[in-house]
Amino acid sequence: MKPLNRYIDHTLLHPAASPEAIVALCDEAKAYNFYAVCVNSCYVYLAAKELKKSGIRIASTVGFPLGAASTKSKVAEARKAVKDGADEIDMVLNIGFLKSELHKNVKEDIEAVKKEIGKKTLKVILETCYLTDEEKKIACLIAEKAGADYVKTSTGFGTGGASKEDVTLMKATIGESMKIKAAGGISSASEAIDYIELGVMRIGTSNGIRLMEGINTTE
Repeated sequence: MKPLNRYIDHTLLHPAASPEAIVALCDEAKAYNFYAVCVNSCYVYLAAKELKKSGIRIASTVGFPLGAASTKSKVAEARKAVKDGADEIDMVLNIGFLKSELHKNVKEDIEAVKKEIGKKTLKVILETCYLTDEEKKIACLIAEKAGADYVKTSTGFGTGGASKEDVTLMKATIGESMKIKAAGGISSASEAIDYIELGVMRIGTSNGIRLMEGINTTE
């Protein structure tokens, strides 16, 4: 296992987040050498400026948090985010389409964003709190076929966040074909380590500093 900080996407997605708060987020990411920061797309340019030459990656949300934006708008948002400096895109799949069994539409939505960003990393947020176990499996398989690099549990804005049961199900479905990001409600170092031991490669959290400060208590 790598050091815990190298799994963390230090996250600020609050709708009232200010430029000053984004700068502080980036300063914290540099201080703790987190793997990435995750911000809403309007702040990618600012994060890129603050993290220049730091080696810390920038993840931008797309279609966040509902996933119900048109494919065209998701593609445009992803294009602008990459232009502004994003290394990774965390997009929300179209939950309504998935639950309506419009699987072709869901796949095309993901494919279009992946095509736009090329070799940049694409994480697909399933928002598992709204899905049945069967729908979670289907979502994982669609994301895989569409060329995504990761499946991600949650936005943190739904009725529930990450769960170990969901991560176990996702891992059993995708095997080694994609990676998993757990996000939503992870607030302690011991909990984060539990997820990593289940096979998670990234932890999305606004509590990154708390996790790092708690690491000694888990040893």
